[in-house]
Amino acid sequence: MKLSHGKAVLLMVAVTLMWSIAGVITRHLEQARSFEVTFWRSFFTVLSLLVILPFFQSGSVYGKLRRGGAALWLSGLCWSVMFTAFMVALTLTTVANVLVTMAVGPFLTALIARIFIGHRIPARTWAAIAVAGAGIGYMYGAQVSGGQFTGTLVALCVPLAAAVNWTVSQRAHSHGRNVDLVPSVLVGAAISSLATLPLAMPFAASWHDIGLLALLGLVQLAIPCALSVVCARVLKAPEVALLALLEVIFGILLAWLGADEVPTQTVLAGGALVIGALVMNELVGWRQRA
Repeated sequence: MKLSHGKAVLLMVAVTLMWSIAGVITRHLEQARSFEVTFWRSFFTVLSLLVILPFFQSGSVYGKLRRGGAALWLSGLCWSVMFTAFMVALTLTTVANVLVTMAVGPFLTALIARIFIGHRIPARTWAAIAVAGAGIGYMYGAQVSGGQFTGTLVALCVPLAAAVNWTVSQRAHSHGRNVDLVPSVLVGAAISSLATLPLAMPFAASWHDIGLLALLGLVQLAIPCALSVVCARVLKAPEVALLALLEVIFGILLAWLGADEVPTQTVLAGGALVIGALVMNELVGWRQRA
């Protein structure tokens, strides 16, 4: 799948919208908790990808797994950390707190990409990160002051793993190694499912819960995560991380409308700064490329 920059941006926005449904759907679970939630979502992600990937790509998925090398398996490990930490964090704290914590991703991505692959970050992207950071800091201070530090620390593993993941993807393609990292999403889901299975026993999920978690496995993970890897071939790592911040806004809004988790005025004000930074970064970038 080959994309122009503009189409990659639009596709990444759609990806963040699909990612953002996790919080609101999790709040409607009846009996499944903590590691069981993570296990079922990852398990259904594996099943979904086993069906999707053969149609999504040309060639054998298993052959690509064998030829992927260290980059593919490191990316898979990063996905497993993201899949596991995100769902566990949602069981420990509010949707807003998890998403706000995840929003430190652009800072971590820019730093790791600069250190390990020498990425030169455009001034407009640094400015956008600074403005978005102000919004994030404003939201973050209010959320953390309410306690729930364990959930915050677990959630922090998500942007750290994401920063490493985007940088690995960027480095593989910048060095001319045509490594297809889409199957790494399958690797990550399999690792997450196997690692959480012992901790998920005994199962308590109702059929209602399993249906919702199957939906998350397909729509919230399998499809958007595979598409995000495709977007990362076109977009620079810090740009991907900035666009991924839209998940914060979408997720908080959906949890507000669908689960009555009303965000504070602090969250709304900070979110406005994040959206403003994203819009300005993309508009300036488009004008410079025109």
